Amino acid sequence: MVHNDDTTVKILELMGERGRHEALAEDPAVGAAKQASQRTGMFTTGIVSTRDGCKIALFLSGRQHAGENLKDVLRRRAVELASPIQMCDALSRNAPAELKTILANCLAHGRRQFVEVAERFPEECRHVLEALSVIYHNDAIARKESLSAEERLLFHQARSGPTMEELHDWLARQFDQRRVEPNSALGGAISYLLKHWEKLTLFLRVAGAPLDNNICERALKKAILHRKNALFYKTCHGAHVGDVFMSLIYTCQLCGAKAFDYLTELDRHAEELSANPQDWMPWNYRERSHQQVAKD
Repeated sequence: MVHNDDTTVKILELMGERGRHEALAEDPAVGAAKQASQRTGMFTTGIVSTRDGCKIALFLSGRQHAGENLKDVLRRRAVELASPIQMCDALSRNAPAELKTILANCLAHGRRQFVEVAERFPEECRHVLEALSVIYHNDAIARKESLSAEERLLFHQARSGPTMEELHDWLARQFDQRRVEPNSALGGAISYLLKHWEKLTLFLRVAGAPLDNNICERALKKAILHRKNALFYKTCHGAHVGDVFMSLIYTCQLCGAKAFDYLTELDRHAEELSANPQDWMPWNYRERSHQQVAKD
């Protein structure tokens, strides 16, 4: 499972035409950089991967969008692995070109559009929000009861499926019976749900598919907080170093490890880490550290 999204960032080295061309000349990934070099925007991509109960956060800053950065990450996966489930919002730039993922869209993103227009269309928005609250309530029950991915899928199909089917019919009737103007704010919110319905309801067809991209949006709040405090990076190398440490620190937070203790242990056992990096992840480093102490 992978979640991805973008937020903006400032890198002084990339600001202006000269900076863009200098960065392009130094970048080994020339093909991807050609497309990115045409942009004026700069982004920090957040990628959160979950597997077997472990979570890894990656932050990548530069001109590439979230989908391009995710493509670079997925290219490193073993070819025999099945396509991962990818959760993101419906922007096309979030999908990795040329690499297949099982794409899911964020239900919270669609819900948010109704929250934003609720004061103008209270009755209609209440109907949608109450229906979606049923889905989130069912998902909370599945988590509380520690259902497996397959059990959660069957549970949602039985408890959430009828609600989502009724909601889809209601949304379609608003346009079919001309109750809502398609160009209105409410019409835009309804159109978003209908247009992306298949990807928004992947949780009803694929075991383990999440409801939303909130875990990645929470991760990007770290980058946003850093942006408020530091304002910008000076160079691409500085941004890379910042991304590395932010990735390590936030991964520790996701795994319940203390980042300072973790980084200290990595420094103390640099040789062992270099030889077997897979044994020094935030979720297993304590065991390896204890084994090393006992051996010494």
